[in-house]
Amino acid sequence: MAVKKKQKHIRKKIESPFKDYWTKLNYILFFAGLVVLFIGYYLMAQGPWDNPLSLSVSPIVLLIAYLVLFPLSIFLKSKRKVQKDI
Repeated sequence: MAVKKKQKHIRKKIESPFKDYWTKLNYILFFAGLVVLFIGYYLMAQGPWDNPLSLSVSPIVLLIAYLVLFPLSIFLKSKRKVQKDI
């Protein structure tokens, strides 16, 4: 006669690798990018189409938002987290 052993069902807790990825600094950079983006579009809407403010300054402000602040907010990772992962 075979005796069945009780097997304990152990559930492994699966944690997402993206948990706690964004820190306070990432959110600050993201919202700063949004503010700079709105400023750039506001500057673009000022005056007639040949206004130097809307032709030269606003594209530079928009490039700063799109090419600097948003990528920094996404890719910046704190050094404490990197050392903790290793």
